[in-house]
Amino acid sequence: MRIAFIVGEFPVISETFIINQAVGLLKQGHEVDIFADQLVEHAKAHKDVAEYHLLDRTYVFPEIPENLFLRAVKGTRLLASNFIKAPRSTLKALNFFRYEKQAISLWLLYTLLLDPQHDYNYDIVHCQFGTVGFRGMAFRTMNCPSAKLITIFRGHDISNFVQEHGDNIYAPLFKNGDYFLANCEFFKRRAISLGCPAEKIRVHGSGLDYSRFPFRVRQLPKDGVIRIATTGRLVEKKGIEYGIRGVAQTLKQYPNIEYTIIGEGLLRPDFEDLICSLGVEDSIKLIGQKSQAELIEILAESHLFIAPSVTAANGNQDAPINVLKEAMAMGLPVISTFHGGIPELVEDGISGYLVPERDAEAIAARLIDLVEHPERWPEMGRAGRLFVEKSYDLDRLNDALSSLYQSLLNDGSVSHSKVALFLS
Repeated sequence: MRIAFIVGEFPVISETFIINQAVGLLKQGHEVDIFADQLVEHAKAHKDVAEYHLLDRTYVFPEIPENLFLRAVKGTRLLASNFIKAPRSTLKALNFFRYEKQAISLWLLYTLLLDPQHDYNYDIVHCQFGTVGFRGMAFRTMNCPSAKLITIFRGHDISNFVQEHGDNIYAPLFKNGDYFLANCEFFKRRAISLGCPAEKIRVHGSGLDYSRFPFRVRQLPKDGVIRIATTGRLVEKKGIEYGIRGVAQTLKQYPNIEYTIIGEGLLRPDFEDLICSLGVEDSIKLIGQKSQAELIEILAESHLFIAPSVTAANGNQDAPINVLKEAMAMGLPVISTFHGGIPELVEDGISGYLVPERDAEAIAARLIDLVEHPERWPEMGRAGRLFVEKSYDLDRLNDALSSLYQSLLNDGSVSHSKVALFLS
């Protein structure tokens, strides 16, 4: 099969699930190309990007200005350039009578690709977020009309994006898309409530190559220092403020704690000020963005993991986040929140604990409980590892995705007996 991934930015460090899917499909013998709104260069990019030459398979769309006047001005230049190269296709992009808003908004014109060396006749167009579904519709219309269009909802696209743009934002996509995925039951139900046909959506989790995350039984360290980690972008929905406050409360009773926060974001100055105001600079460290290899090294030396996600003011919510899967795969007991799709991943009282959102006192209480009962750590760690192996095996999920594609190509429908889709 020839598959086109439609993404926003690529490669993004926190979006390893896209890389994992692309590599998995390539290993199966399929051809995968990536079409992005923006190419991002980062020194800490996942090693598979280089190993599998994914940047050589990545193509960048013309930028679509949000300002309508600027879009029209730039569109005029693009129109002239494209018309010389491919007059028939360019006129198709402006067929207002047939394509209505897609043509009027110039989305078709800005998504017309005319590289004579490239074959755009794909079998599958897979939009990796709902927010790029509109680009995916235009891509299929202009480049491969017979392709099947699939969109997966992963988090912000089905939470704050909808809150910002209204409940009907995905109506055209639900009408034109062939099939939809959600990375957890929570977001699947949300998509259906917004109008996605229930018979055209299934849960498909973000898989994990857990062999890269070595399991280790966690025990009380000989030096007595309990190391706690959090990984995530320093943004509101990750709830890191409450992790800091919870650890700070715990430090009053148990000063033998070190808390390491891995990640970058706009809230870093706020968190630095908070740490100073709480007087815990010696115990709580912000260490910035790390590569996957560096992250694994840090988690290997940690004993507990906190993922205190919250619903942001703009409505943004999390699915079962990959960093939690990685920590659980490595045998870390976890503390997270009753939030979004996270309860589908963390079994409260079994692989860790769940607490209410924005409740630093509850985080502290569970931390104190774990600090006082290290004999629970091994059992919780094993439970987490087993759950990740059972529910998020990357190879099985990629096989399921390939089977889904093939079912749609065979008869336009998905066979429930043949396609095994797993919870995220």
